[in-house]
Amino acid sequence: MQEIIKSISFDGRDIRLRVGMFAPQAGGALLIESGDTAVLVTATRTSGREGIDFLPLLVDYEERLYAAGRIPGGFLRREGRPPERATLISRLIDRPMRPLFPQWLRDDIQIVATTLSMDEQVPPDVLAATGASVAVLLAKIPFNGPMAAVRVGLIGDDFIINPTYDEIEKGDLDLVVAGSPDGVIMVEAGANALPEQDMIEAIDFGYEVVQDLIKAQNELIAELGIERVVEPEPVVDSTLETYIEEQATASVKEVLKQFQLTKPERDEKLDAIKDDIAAQIAALDEDSPVRKAVEENPKAFGNAYKAITKKLMRKQIIEENVRVDGRKLDEVRPLFCKVGVLPQRVHGSGLFQRGLTQVLSVVTLGTAGDAQMMDDLHPDEEKRYLHHYNFPPYSVGETRPMRSPGRREIGHGALAERAIVPVLPEKEDFPYVIRVVSEVLSSNGSTSMGSVCGSTLSLMDAGVPLKKPVSGAAMGLIKEGDEVRILTDIQGIEDFLGDMDFKVAGTDTGITALQMDMKITGLPIRVIADAIHQALPARLHILDAMLKAINAPRPTLSPFAPRLISFKIDPDMIGMVIGPGGKKIKGITEQTGAKVDIEDDGTITISSLDGAKGEQAKALIEAIVHKPEAGNVYAGKVTRVIPIGAFVEFMPGQEGMIHISQLADYRVAKVEDEVSVGDDVIVKVREIDGRGRVNLTRLNIHPDEAAAARAAAGLPS
Repeated sequence: MQEIIKSISFDGRDIRLRVGMFAPQAGGALLIESGDTAVLVTATRTSGREGIDFLPLLVDYEERLYAAGRIPGGFLRREGRPPERATLISRLIDRPMRPLFPQWLRDDIQIVATTLSMDEQVPPDVLAATGASVAVLLAKIPFNGPMAAVRVGLIGDDFIINPTYDEIEKGDLDLVVAGSPDGVIMVEAGANALPEQDMIEAIDFGYEVVQDLIKAQNELIAELGIERVVEPEPVVDSTLETYIEEQATASVKEVLKQFQLTKPERDEKLDAIKDDIAAQIAALDEDSPVRKAVEENPKAFGNAYKAITKKLMRKQIIEENVRVDGRKLDEVRPLFCKVGVLPQRVHGSGLFQRGLTQVLSVVTLGTAGDAQMMDDLHPDEEKRYLHHYNFPPYSVGETRPMRSPGRREIGHGALAERAIVPVLPEKEDFPYVIRVVSEVLSSNGSTSMGSVCGSTLSLMDAGVPLKKPVSGAAMGLIKEGDEVRILTDIQGIEDFLGDMDFKVAGTDTGITALQMDMKITGLPIRVIADAIHQALPARLHILDAMLKAINAPRPTLSPFAPRLISFKIDPDMIGMVIGPGGKKIKGITEQTGAKVDIEDDGTITISSLDGAKGEQAKALIEAIVHKPEAGNVYAGKVTRVIPIGAFVEFMPGQEGMIHISQLADYRVAKVEDEVSVGDDVIVKVREIDGRGRVNLTRLNIHPDEAAAARAAAGLPS
């Protein structure tokens, strides 16, 4: 079996493409490696199904825990439902690949990327995306590529290509750039409020390397003697489309110029025109080629009408710089913001509306034990900020079964999460686990950015001390030949019929998240730069409206939110706090009603709805781990009396002995003459001997020391 290996080196990193050894029955297959991370990527094509009017592309990213030398958890001990990150990587591969297939292609295409080995240094996602392009070329599927993807990090002032997990964690940028020979085709980023110009330079930096990877793919295909497949586009009879264009153009134009119409009103008028033309066609002679075309393919009529509507809407924007709702190209729709829309039983809530898009975000504050444990190949084992996005059918006036979250819901939630994470307080300052759920109540474009804005409102309403508030806007694009128009705050029809969906989120000082998807085969950097710059005034305008609703995080939490106390102990003392079989920690929980979480580094988090009970639990734990020193004064209780002295529990679980000679400043004949079991006594640590035994005394204790000890123990003065 002959294997061909091609190595690509850039910026100190190597990528190896290995073709010819794996998956011989797949249409195309290769192993793409960097370091000890290896991803098998395959692409297979089968004949299309009858009546399909879209490209049935299926992209699956699969993780195998053996790749990191681990056995899956759970009863079955095998991989089950894909973890969230696997779904996000599937989307990361799909989004730059899909626009590069010919629009007329209707065959089933499946791309499967499986991580077989991972060294926990090299993330596999961008390798999988680049490998998908090579696999499709090897499978000889019509494709307007190659496509390649790279990650760009930022450490200090230096950009890094394909940074390690550790470099991503330490840096200020996590940017994925995917590109084709025609330009950038996808961008996805999280950043620590990076200025617009720095983000543009990072995208440009990444695309330079993308071009090197594209060149390497072309060289590999040439070495293998594979010719690029160019299949002729199927001949389509334009009779039906011509007829619909003649009948609909004037009426559709008139509707698109009625700027006062709401979305439902506009849709109703457009549907009425469509129904009228359908009735005209049904009344045509049976031998009419137009009527025959509709009868042979019922979907052809709807597709042709949609194409005419798209053409006229785009023409209106290109030629007149006017959008269907009458807005200027850089104008934001009317805004409405409100916080505290739900009772304080939920810990924080915010309602954000832009035009007809309305999102309700709700915050729940939890304890350390509520963090999400991650069972995937990523080095991070848990998440303390969770952002979930729901898109019910009523939000677009439809009915359909409601299932578990799909890829779109997971992707939009992850984007909003990425936008908010950079402004969250440090764990040491705010130890809560935070969950935000964004409920899309009405959708007409850019619900993901609506989720970002609504979540900022709800977090501030919950009293989460954000470093800065975050807002977001979605930018669109119409490109006809050399003519390009960038649209601010796109609505549904502009997203559906446009060429780009570019979401930009950030604070007043910089960008925290980007996501750009294309329907065309690429854009030059200058156009992307224009879109980023045009998004800034829109973001600031939206942020200003949000701050009028709430200009700072609330100073107090909801009375129904848990009160958290976080502190550290010596990790060697964890066992003492837990006690044999968890006896001590269980006793503290039962006595105070507080919940106690202990981490391996000695961090203890106490949660309780009653702050006083939380402080009591803290005092009990501190008493257990406290190391007494000579001279310390305590209020204790006599536990035993023996002829030579008395034993006193001066701290929970810690006893010392008062020798009979230390009971009083005069000679004591019998211990029982001075103290009895159960007596409260003030004692001082006289010494701790070499065996760790504590010797106590009642002598030479200053009245102020005694008063402080009584107060600390809650005894009357």
